Amino acid sequence: MNRPALAVLGASAFCFVTAETLPVGLLPQIADGLHVDEAHVGLLLTSYAVVAAISTIPLTALTMRVPRHLLLAITMAIFVVSQGAAAFAPTFLVLAATRLVCALAHGVFWSIIGPVAARLAPPGQAGRATALVFIGNSLAIVAGVPVGTGIGQWLGWRVAVGVVAAGGAVCVLLLRRALPALDPLPHDRETRLGTQLRASVAIIRDRRVALLCVITGILVVGHFAAYTYIAPLVRRDGGLQGFGLSALLLGYGAAALVAGYAVGRHIDRRPGPALTLLLAALAVAVALLAPVLGPVPTVLAALLWGGAFCAIPVCLSATALRIAPRARDAASAVYVVSFQIGIGGGAFVGERFASAALLGGLPLLAAGLALVALVMVARAREVFPARLEEADHHLAAAH
Repeated sequence: MNRPALAVLGASAFCFVTAETLPVGLLPQIADGLHVDEAHVGLLLTSYAVVAAISTIPLTALTMRVPRHLLLAITMAIFVVSQGAAAFAPTFLVLAATRLVCALAHGVFWSIIGPVAARLAPPGQAGRATALVFIGNSLAIVAGVPVGTGIGQWLGWRVAVGVVAAGGAVCVLLLRRALPALDPLPHDRETRLGTQLRASVAIIRDRRVALLCVITGILVVGHFAAYTYIAPLVRRDGGLQGFGLSALLLGYGAAALVAGYAVGRHIDRRPGPALTLLLAALAVAVALLAPVLGPVPTVLAALLWGGAFCAIPVCLSATALRIAPRARDAASAVYVVSFQIGIGGGAFVGERFASAALLGGLPLLAAGLALVALVMVARAREVFPARLEEADHHLAAAH
């Protein structure tokens, strides 16, 4: 297990997740600073996700022959430039445009980070390596978003975005130093671009990959419909804002960190039960936020929500690598597309609910879709087996 390289990948993931979700914590500040409605700021996540979803498959195929270590550094360099420009954006439209540039790099980055993590791990431990990298995601929630929110409330949202850009610049240097040379796989290097594009699109015809993507999309739509508006939700339910909101986001991320570490110890052995338990906890947590229960229940429900959801992408990403061992980049690309469609769709649905003064309906929507995903996971034993040996049996039968 190449832990230094995995740590750098996790730090890079930390920057991407922090930048993508920072508007959630700075919704009021960005809205006031650029003179737009809070509901419109929520659409920053939608536009970002749409561009990432559209561009991921073609850009992943186009870059298949680029050495993986170099490609990761390039995506992070694009990230740095876009975030630096966002910090000086004079209007809301310019801010949205800078985020769209970042979204182009986002899809490629997330398509290759899982396969790269698998190459840095011993055989049979790809899931554990992925979990270690995804600690960066959890740290973004436990530290990146709340600290960024605090900085934004203290010094302004532009300073917070600038700090994220500086962190990305450090990651570019670390990626160049820590990652070993990772040449394209022979099959990818010898395949023409047109063939790569067709293969990337054709992977969705695999029933298991298609099912994974459908479950991902359903789940993520519900989550981000509610999470995009977590600031006004907890303000309504528990009167939390300012420092209280930052502290809640910190606790949300801390729960995510603990859950992600715990899941990483079981994902290579019992993926089905782990995901089922997380989905059940997620459904309960968001459902508790529907009524106005006061500060303490709101905080407890939010902590359970953070722990449950933020560990789920570890399971889903590792599943994409496991069910398509001969086409990991392509499977990861379509999984990223489904995730981004879920983010964009969820943020859009959330904006519709918020604009219609139906904020309390968002937790119920998230809980309902989590239950739908739970039922689908329970029925899809060939994708989410109770034990890894069962997965090996299905894989052998498929071939």
